[in-house]
Amino acid sequence: RSRASSRHGLPPSDNGERDCPQDLLAKIPSSGCALCLQCDRGNGDDAPDRAPPSKKGKAPGGENSEETETPAKVQPAEELLNIEIIPGNADKTMRISSHLGEEAKKEITLCLQCNADIFAWTPQDLEGIDPQVITHHLNIDPNCKPVKQKKRHFGPEKDKIIQAEVNKLMAAGHIEEIQFPEWLSNVVLVPKPEGKWRMCIDFRDLNKACPKDFYPLPRIDQLVDSTSGCELLSMMDASQGYHQIMLAPEDRKKVSFITSEGTFCYVAMPFGLKNTGATYQRLVDKIFHPQIGRNVEVYVDDMLVKSKRAEEYVKDLEETFSVLRKYKLKLNPAKCAFGVQGGRFLGFMVTQRGIEANPLKIKTIIDMKAPTCLNEVQRLIGRIAALSRFISKSAEKSLPFFKMLRKAKTFEWGTPASLPSRN
Repeated sequence: RSRASSRHGLPPSDNGERDCPQDLLAKIPSSGCALCLQCDRGNGDDAPDRAPPSKKGKAPGGENSEETETPAKVQPAEELLNIEIIPGNADKTMRISSHLGEEAKKEITLCLQCNADIFAWTPQDLEGIDPQVITHHLNIDPNCKPVKQKKRHFGPEKDKIIQAEVNKLMAAGHIEEIQFPEWLSNVVLVPKPEGKWRMCIDFRDLNKACPKDFYPLPRIDQLVDSTSGCELLSMMDASQGYHQIMLAPEDRKKVSFITSEGTFCYVAMPFGLKNTGATYQRLVDKIFHPQIGRNVEVYVDDMLVKSKRAEEYVKDLEETFSVLRKYKLKLNPAKCAFGVQGGRFLGFMVTQRGIEANPLKIKTIIDMKAPTCLNEVQRLIGRIAALSRFISKSAEKSLPFFKMLRKAKTFEWGTPASLPSRN
């Protein structure tokens, strides 16, 4: 997306630069104005090798692509130790930093053992958020007619995979069988690494009928800036976070899908449905309001507890665990790390020293081959924009790439354009 803003000191519009994280902006000199290219604040940080999808290649969920497999946005950058929460039970372990002193390790381990109930070890451990705290509503446009998709057929092997996933969702109470659904969507199997499959639901028709929820997400650059300089961090991830929020009862028949075994509807908020990210952000903003900015930062289902001083760490952790317990929001023990000094947070490396460029993002640019089409030039521009706060005169160095985009009908990768990429 591009937009023009005056370079003569005029204030930006409501949708202007003040609403866009500065780390996701690339400014381009132009006659009479400065053009700003704004990168998508969604999955781009976490999937640097993925080209902008075409309409044909969209995720089955439509506008939201929560169902696609992406690396965690919160990731420690140091060696971790597995500790047993229940001594002798190797199935229930947590990860803490190996760089902690012995006394700190004991204190943090004791804190985690005393709060083991806020972690979900199985899907059945998810109690769900009280509907009086928050519920997801579809708010379907009454002018849109319900769509019942024609059933897609799968082979015996894929049918077994689908049925196994349906059984898991039923056992966890996330779905239930239904008759006479108002809308009906198909199951889609998306390939995962190592030959596995992820079951998704094709909510595209339903998403088109739902107006967008404009609840604001936090600015990534502000979250990252406020996190740097802390002595100890806790990087936490909610366990199937969206499934912990209930769907409004009147909307459940609309969030239905069909398999070879029957028709089912969601009771909990599913992945891939429009506006689910806004609903989840509304929840965490509400429950962590007294802590946000002080000792907690939250971006949708990624949570980070920060302590300016190591002596305050356990106290900050206890305060956060108390909130999680009060609202029955469970964490995924496999994706949490405690007592770390730094790590990857929303695409940036956050340490006590400050903010550093993500080495993975740097590597993707270094390893890139020379672009062979305009789409690959656009991909390169996006990667540079994501690192622009660490590159001096990034707009000036990127200008030859933008000039190439003006020649929509021709493509030539020559010396003038390739020179900035080496610098």
